[in-house]
Amino acid sequence: MEITSIDQLDFNKTYSYADYLLWKFQERLELIKGKIFAISPALSRKHQDISFNITLTLGNLFKKVPCKYM
Repeated sequence: MEITSIDQLDFNKTYSYADYLLWKFQERLELIKGKIFAISPALSRKHQDISFNITLTLGNLFKKVPCKYM
């Protein structure tokens, strides 16, 4: 039976890969050892760029600092 809505799934049930192939909805899920796990949406490109720039800035700043946290 084709599954067209995530509401048709029982998150406590164990599913097979054959079951997974019948799921026809937009939500992203993973099937690991028969159990369903929701996949977080990817962060936006803008968010990734900002995070990268903050990390790069802090990394370059701390390269110049002689102390380190233990």
